[in-house]
Amino acid sequence: MLHRPPRYALACLPTPVHRLPNLERRLGGPELWIKRDDLTGLGGGGNKVRKLELLVADAQAQEAETLITTGAVQSNHARQTAAAAARAGLGAVLALAPMAPPTTTGNLLLDHLVGARVRWTGDRDRYELMQEIAEEEEAAGRKPYIIPYGGSNAIGAAAYALAMQELVQQQEAMEFSFSHIVFATSSGGTQAGLVTGALATGWEGTVLGISVDKPADALAPSVVELARLTATYLGVEQTPQMAHVHVNGDYRGAGYAIMGAPEREAIRLVAESEGLLVDPVYTGRAMAGLIDLVRKGDLGKEDRVLFWHTGGTPALFAYADELLAK
Repeated sequence: MLHRPPRYALACLPTPVHRLPNLERRLGGPELWIKRDDLTGLGGGGNKVRKLELLVADAQAQEAETLITTGAVQSNHARQTAAAAARAGLGAVLALAPMAPPTTTGNLLLDHLVGARVRWTGDRDRYELMQEIAEEEEAAGRKPYIIPYGGSNAIGAAAYALAMQELVQQQEAMEFSFSHIVFATSSGGTQAGLVTGALATGWEGTVLGISVDKPADALAPSVVELARLTATYLGVEQTPQMAHVHVNGDYRGAGYAIMGAPEREAIRLVAESEGLLVDPVYTGRAMAGLIDLVRKGDLGKEDRVLFWHTGGTPALFAYADELLAK
């Protein structure tokens, strides 16, 4: 039984699970299903809304008045944090990297629409800038609450241990279990939470993160460390081990947020097959990895695979020219 931390309701839960029959036929591999955390609802949806339910509750317990976080120009996490702050009646300051783009579109547009203040890091360390912003807020008489990159601390990751419990209940209702869960991993919080939740619920499948930026040997140890902190926070008796953490770093392409042919193909294939949108930075890269693993036979007809859609579709609009290029 998982300890349930204080929660500030933000998300539309449980998110639905459904099959992808057309994509499944086109790839000719395993059963393919999807869990729609792009439909969590707040500010365009996405996986960070679950994390922010617990983080905002913690901020309120500390009587904070301003949420401060960081991310890239098209950060999904920053957009969802700004929306969560608006819902909770808090201020939001975003330390975005590195510089303002020539046009304001995608997630950045939504940041402004929900009233966030944006500061650009330039060549400065993002955490140094967030601390500076926190000091400015304190000097102005407003108590700040700093949320790490991706919301990836034990509080944020705990939300995905609870999400794993949600999925297990959905599996029980459907009377079958998935062999694999595949998703985009970057800051590691979602993966750490899913690993912790799998241990707590006794789920025996493979939790496979497709890294969108870091090499597997760099990301996996940090996921293990965060999963252990999360397990302690939630009162989970089992200790996450390296053997529980599966990271595939083969699909990082030319680097973070640089869309290549695999992401472009995945975005188009999923949209044309299912009317479903994945993004250029996270879910498109993870879906490209899943597609390649099916084509190589690493995920075969005997498997039942769940793609956990972590959101990010507003970023599509910032990549319009590249997506439409022939």
